[in-house]
Amino acid sequence: MRPVQIISRRLISQPYCGLTSPASAQTKIHPTMARPSSNMADFRKVFAKAKHIAILTGAGVSAESGVPTFRGAGGYWRKWKAQDLATPQAFARDPSRVWEFYHYRREIMHSKDPNPGHLAIAECEARLCEQGRRVVVITQNIDELHRKAGTKNLLEIHGSLFKTQCTACGNVAENYKSPICPALSGKGAAEPGTEDARIPVEKLPRCEEAGCGGLLRPHVVWFGENLDPAVLEEVDRELALCDLCLVVGTSSVVYPAAMFAPQVSARGVPVAEFNMETTPATDRFRFHFQGPCGTTLPEALARHETETVS
Repeated sequence: MRPVQIISRRLISQPYCGLTSPASAQTKIHPTMARPSSNMADFRKVFAKAKHIAILTGAGVSAESGVPTFRGAGGYWRKWKAQDLATPQAFARDPSRVWEFYHYRREIMHSKDPNPGHLAIAECEARLCEQGRRVVVITQNIDELHRKAGTKNLLEIHGSLFKTQCTACGNVAENYKSPICPALSGKGAAEPGTEDARIPVEKLPRCEEAGCGGLLRPHVVWFGENLDPAVLEEVDRELALCDLCLVVGTSSVVYPAAMFAPQVSARGVPVAEFNMETTPATDRFRFHFQGPCGTTLPEALARHETETVS
């Protein structure tokens, strides 16, 4: 394995969600490897021997299902970027606008289905489980498409669109209502120029726990917030055990997730990147496969000729 030296503290000590590394001043990354391989046959040999596979996924895999990513050119809801709305400060200033944004995203997901990339991952997990091998999916996505595809071993590090958290009592609950509250019915249109609904706070989603009634917020990790330490502990454990890592549809710019795969690569574990384009982390990995994940993943994760058929 071509070596990379990374000098940093454990990922679990860097739980901040943001577009730049909070540890940039303390972390040094020294890439000393050649250009990654795009030889699928070589990847398949590594895949056939792997016993514990960690698959890290980002917005790119969901984009192929038609899910808006709010990234890059045209990545706006009305006139705002996601990072303008997905913050505690934005919610404190205007909870109605933020709830319109998340209501729009929730409603969109009712019409979206997993694509061949999601399905290839779920099928691979189920098949390898029967062989005593483990696949775990660690996703930054909040759309639950992996769950819908059938993935069982799933860590949603940024939360879910379909969970809420009470700002008063802290209760977290699943919520698949459509709309989530009557006042949001027909609201949330994304087109520029759409007027804010300016829904009174008392008519926004409220906690249904007995005696509470507090204002609900989406149970997602916003920019500037810490990731759940318990979830990060699980991520840390899975990455420490994996003997193959796939990075699928992620730009490798949102921290701390951007450091997960480089950390794995640094200890000599093969890492394969599947993306529409190269990323800042590409040259630190052994493999890079460019193109739609729905095309590359089914081939990469298909049953290998050495696998036993039960």
